[in-house]
Amino acid sequence: MAMWIQAQQLQGDALHQMQALYGQHFPIEVRHYLAQWIESQPWDSVDLDNTGEEAKAKRLLDSLVAELQRKAQLQGGEDGFLLKIKLGHYADQFKSTYDRCPFELVRCIKHILQSEQRLVQEATNASCGGRAQAMDTLSQRHQQINQAFEELRLATQETENELRKLQHSQEYFIIQYQENLRIQAQLTSLPSVPLAERKQREAALQSKRATVEAWLAREASTLQKYRLDLAEQHQKTLGLLRKQQTLILDEELIQWKRRQQLAGNGGPHEGGLDVLQSWCEKLADMIWQNRQQIRRCEHLTQQLPLPGSMEDLLTKLNADITDIISALVTSTFIIEKQPPQVLKTQTKFAATVRLLVGGKLNVHMNPPQVKAVIVSELQAKALLKNESTHSESSGDILNNNCVMEYHQATGTLSANFRNMSLKRIKRSDRRGAESVTEEKFTILFESQFSIGGNELVFHVKTLSLPVVVIVHGSQDNNATATVLWDNAFAEPGRVPFLVPDKVLWTQLCETLDMKYKAEMHSGRGLTEDNLVFLAQKAFSSSSNNPEDYRNMTISWAQFNRENLPGRSFTFWQWFDGVVELMKKHLKPHWNDGAILGFVNKQQAQDMLLSKPNGTFLLRFSDSEIGGITIAWVAENPNKQGERLVWNLLPYTTKDFSIRSLADRISDLNHLLFLYPDRAKDEVFSKYYTPPLSKPVDGYVKPQIKQVVPEFTTPNPEPCPGVVFMDQTASSSASHSNNFGVYSSIGDPMLDPDGDFDLEDTMDVARHVEELLRRPMANQWGSQQS
Repeated sequence: MAMWIQAQQLQGDALHQMQALYGQHFPIEVRHYLAQWIESQPWDSVDLDNTGEEAKAKRLLDSLVAELQRKAQLQGGEDGFLLKIKLGHYADQFKSTYDRCPFELVRCIKHILQSEQRLVQEATNASCGGRAQAMDTLSQRHQQINQAFEELRLATQETENELRKLQHSQEYFIIQYQENLRIQAQLTSLPSVPLAERKQREAALQSKRATVEAWLAREASTLQKYRLDLAEQHQKTLGLLRKQQTLILDEELIQWKRRQQLAGNGGPHEGGLDVLQSWCEKLADMIWQNRQQIRRCEHLTQQLPLPGSMEDLLTKLNADITDIISALVTSTFIIEKQPPQVLKTQTKFAATVRLLVGGKLNVHMNPPQVKAVIVSELQAKALLKNESTHSESSGDILNNNCVMEYHQATGTLSANFRNMSLKRIKRSDRRGAESVTEEKFTILFESQFSIGGNELVFHVKTLSLPVVVIVHGSQDNNATATVLWDNAFAEPGRVPFLVPDKVLWTQLCETLDMKYKAEMHSGRGLTEDNLVFLAQKAFSSSSNNPEDYRNMTISWAQFNRENLPGRSFTFWQWFDGVVELMKKHLKPHWNDGAILGFVNKQQAQDMLLSKPNGTFLLRFSDSEIGGITIAWVAENPNKQGERLVWNLLPYTTKDFSIRSLADRISDLNHLLFLYPDRAKDEVFSKYYTPPLSKPVDGYVKPQIKQVVPEFTTPNPEPCPGVVFMDQTASSSASHSNNFGVYSSIGDPMLDPDGDFDLEDTMDVARHVEELLRRPMANQWGSQQS
């Protein structure tokens, strides 16, 4: 209800926009009397693209009808009688209108609530002057557009008034012209009149004819001047229309498309499409009114030709305004919901296209059909250069035809492709070192429709963002890199699908931070120290000064074509592995600030050696994709008085699917403080798995517990049925190192860079799994022996 209270306080244009949201499809009284109930319902939980959720939408409809009926029954007394009847009527109306299409009700209410929220937010930002410069700029731009619309409205109204005056003047001129013809006919018939009467009548008729002809001559000149003045006014209005259309289409709509593109990299979700539609509809309305006025001027000119023909001028005006409306219609055929940019063959995908001026131009009266085809980069270039008029396909898309639907509640005309699937793809010859995951395609959506009673016919096309087609999930990582680079660094109006081969490191940092924050679903992104760590990795550098990297450039090859020195993976593959690991298993710990992550071994050693024994930190593995390790400081068991930093074998997604990070940390009693000085239970206890439940049917569920033998404190009384690694491991296993240590003595289990060789060591969890697969009797037997 808080939203409705704020909405009622809107003023001016914002209040009019809010009121315009309501009508017969959803009366404003229903919003008022059911405000709290409406705002508490899970409208956003209904996926309008999933037909399987129609039952959920139906339940919401039934609940709304029931709530209206309940509210009606509560009305009593003389004052409540009319409201009781009205609410009951609305309940019946909703039932009959939406019972067969409950999705439309949900779509309507979602649109209303989102629009109200936007209007309230804009009003709040406008009233808090200096809170955010970006919002101030946005408000100023919107104000500029609204002022231009008011200027256009006044100009259009003025030309309409002048056109009516011209029409009335011309009609009177024709009447006087007919009068002149009648006088001329009377003069012609005078010879049949007696001579005495003829002279008297001839003199009077000649005088009248002279007066009328003089008036006609003056009025003809006046009419011609009216026509020229009106044409000049229309030229000025067309200039204003072009300027406003350029601002909306070439700036606002392009910015919306750019935000949509960045949303593919995790940027803020593109909003404001409803505002854009309202502007485009106003433009369409103004353009159409002026076009009709020009057509009426043409008709008046044809009806009464005058010296100094205006046909050429009016023809040019007509052609100019037709060009303007053509540009508006073709530019507002857009992709509201982009298809996935990494597109796997034989996999269902969806997309939505929308015509922003469809409702205003009544295109929905004869709903057009939209077709989707996949085209190559070369074909996309030809289409944009108008070198190709036919849509040659580079693959077969199933369910690629859809009829546009008009949603009266929201006033949108759109085609929702719900079940498309790419059956096959035809690839082109690749260039140089380019792989299949660097080849870009695009989905072309095209349609044809007419407006003004088939007066104007439009063939509209729009291209999706670049898509990379894969046939196996193993290609997803590299395909995502191609898409990420394209989304981040593509420039508006580029030739498809050119992107720079090199970009500033700072530009890439912004992209990586955007991606990381989006996957973590929090505001905690990459710090400057994190970015320095990544720069060191990308450029094989040891500098800790961020300024050293500020003006450096990184190429596509460095990003995801060439392997990192001494590794079998690229920079992006390593970074994406970290993102996937964090997203799937460690997101809460990152958002809690428990994971430093972007720290190398030497940094970890320097940080931990200054802290008490038992202090530990979590850092990402340098040698393994999607790995994280625990580093801690402790005494050297082989040399009294020496303190060393130890590193556990890196954990991966596979390990955390067996036992969580928090439980693994809980298992290790030698880990006491999370760097710098936080007690580990304070940080991780809320994520520990609860103790085992009581036995069921005489069985006790076994539990996996991680240990590091050299740092294990014996448990005097093990719990029955709980299997610990230190209880079951053989003597040979108990002395094998499952950790790394910084030491000057060479360790055959460490690779030259100080990381474990995964082929020569066994992960703790896998070891425990192996133990659990042994017969129970053998386990206890080996323990007793």
